[in-house]
Amino acid sequence: MNKDIKALRKFILDIAYYGKDANLQSIFSSVEILWTLYYEVMNYDIDNMNDPNRDVFILSKGQSTMGVLAILAQKGFFDKKEIEKACQYNSFISMQADRTKVPGFEVSAGSLGHGFPIASGVAYGKKIQSYDGHVYILAGDGEMNEGTMWESALFCGSEKLNNLTLIIDDNHSIDAMIDIRSMEEKLKVFGFEVLSVHGHDTSELKRALLYRKDRPIAVIAETIRGYGSSTIMTDNTWFHRAPLEEELIILKKEIDDFE
Repeated sequence: MNKDIKALRKFILDIAYYGKDANLQSIFSSVEILWTLYYEVMNYDIDNMNDPNRDVFILSKGQSTMGVLAILAQKGFFDKKEIEKACQYNSFISMQADRTKVPGFEVSAGSLGHGFPIASGVAYGKKIQSYDGHVYILAGDGEMNEGTMWESALFCGSEKLNNLTLIIDDNHSIDAMIDIRSMEEKLKVFGFEVLSVHGHDTSELKRALLYRKDRPIAVIAETIRGYGSSTIMTDNTWFHRAPLEEELIILKKEIDDFE
């Protein structure tokens, strides 16, 4: 794990600590995906937000909100010191971001199954208006249990939206819910070009996220819940809680020592 990604994970821990809440297992499984998108792939920065030809990222997996917030702060969309007020009265930083308050956040995250339908409409709008730019969506594997996700997939495949990439953070959350069988085969039938990658390998992710075909792309990223911290990976209470001060020190050291 490179030092920039370790720094991002530690920054996320700081937001969780100040906000006294987080879905750290879900966030940490998606860190490499988010970092690769924002730092290696997308044409997206504070200076081109009004350009209709820029890339668009929509977070459908709302549990990873704090990961996106950390990156937006790193990239200068807002002052990093704002995290010290996270989840407090009158703070614009919350567990599920509000697009009307957070600079750079495209769609308010929250109820699962909403981001992909919105992204489908954005990609379709770009296509019919002949705008450049690619639309990326991050969804969770558990979120693929929602009917709206498959309705959106059907639409994307039918319209051959080759300017859209659906990324599925496959950290096996869905295994506790339902036997969905092969997402890869299902998405192929719906008209997607499907790529399966190691979700913590930034080189593999970059190749997949830059791949283009005459149809929409689905990137199934195999990940591990809590990746980057041995404690968060193995203790499921970290699915939904924040570190205390003494825990924050321990978890940051684990990240520094993680190979």
